Amino acid sequence: MDKTASLNERQTVAAHAQTLFAWAAQACATPLPPQIRRRAATILADDVGAMVAGSLEPQVAKACQTFVRTSSAAQEATIFAPGAAVVDRYAAACANGMSITWCELDEGFRNASCHAGAYTLPALLAEAQACNASVEQVLRAVAVAYEVTTRFALTYPFPSFYVHPHAAFAALGAAVAVSLVRGHDAQLMQDSVTAAASMTFAGPFDTAVEGSLVRNAWTSAGAWVGMRAADWAQAGIGGGIHTPYDVFATNLRTRCLPDQLVAGLGERWSVSNGYHKIFACCNYAHAAVEASLSLRAQLGQRTPADIAEICVEAGPAGLSLSTVAPQTVLAAKFSMPHAVAATTLRGTGGAASFTFDTLNDPAIAALRRRVKLAAYAGAGPPPRDRPARVTWTFQDGEQCSATVENPRGGADQPFDEPTLLTKLAENIGDVLPQAPAWLACLIEGDEALMAQGWREAMAHITQGARP
Repeated sequence: MDKTASLNERQTVAAHAQTLFAWAAQACATPLPPQIRRRAATILADDVGAMVAGSLEPQVAKACQTFVRTSSAAQEATIFAPGAAVVDRYAAACANGMSITWCELDEGFRNASCHAGAYTLPALLAEAQACNASVEQVLRAVAVAYEVTTRFALTYPFPSFYVHPHAAFAALGAAVAVSLVRGHDAQLMQDSVTAAASMTFAGPFDTAVEGSLVRNAWTSAGAWVGMRAADWAQAGIGGGIHTPYDVFATNLRTRCLPDQLVAGLGERWSVSNGYHKIFACCNYAHAAVEASLSLRAQLGQRTPADIAEICVEAGPAGLSLSTVAPQTVLAAKFSMPHAVAATTLRGTGGAASFTFDTLNDPAIAALRRRVKLAAYAGAGPPPRDRPARVTWTFQDGEQCSATVENPRGGADQPFDEPTLLTKLAENIGDVLPQAPAWLACLIEGDEALMAQGWREAMAHITQGARP
């Protein structure tokens, strides 16, 4: 692109960003369409469940102890973990940000590489409890913050997997969320969000594939940065309208699609294009997990021990999950060989296939080495960008295969609410026993709940919390 074209693009995207911020400030003061409110409530509930599930992991539990010890004396917001400690809002956001992506059970956005719930909710819920926003205001903020965050991700797509979206967009999403809860006008929101964008960090995508657990801390750090960006903007310390373009398009070498900031604004909602997970691994492996479970159901008189080789044909993103001997649970969740081998042997794509003991399980390790990856010829645009064909070749040479072009969970073939509520109860019920029923009522749109303050809501959610 020549210099003139680049300058024109930079000006266009700045003008569209201003339009987006003006829309967001207005939208957060307006009732949501009923179906959008329901989706916002479903995302909130699902991601709270992911926070609780992650809080049980030993590294997260130790990190949360640190957040509690170093918290100020203010008791403003709750950590979604055993004991439900109440700490200052920054400590709570950091703790919940640490746990939300740990188990790979948080929801995600289908049309871009972006987990907007993970980037917005830790800061949003902490701020809402500290400010005692109403439940209705919280759901509006969830939907609008999700919208703004995903539109930035759509506008600045990475041409390949070299920067992880958790590092790229977490701070920006948290700033949007806090700005909305605090009722910032468009200018103050712009100052907050652009300042947060300037503090984006270039966490390598391969950090997840290699299993470095710091990847799970990026949403924690992003929550803190976003909250502080809102604080500083209120003190007159903000970013510039061109900052996001300069960070993403210029420094990080993303593509730039300016119209994504405003196309269909107020008519289409990104929360309607989120996906939910019941498999505890990277979404790019879900089609292969589904196909493996389908094949396992057809084994008949054979057993997995009869399998000589597994060929997984996957889309480009799935092929990047190539680690054969993962050293951490995170690496296992980003390993196609592990996901397929463990699912084949254990009969589940849930958490039981990605626990620490699976890393050195001799049978899983042996089958991982017999998994071969190949390109799926029919991969297309979303929602068929994450397909898989799994072929088992048995010792006697016979083969069987199963194809999943589009894994379940997205807007085109969503999990029904009973499935998601069952997942929620499994993730949260042993720690916060009253939470599943309250969150189910929230999804149903119980009007009595909408008028509650978020502090009262948290008292219900955490009632009887177990240590």
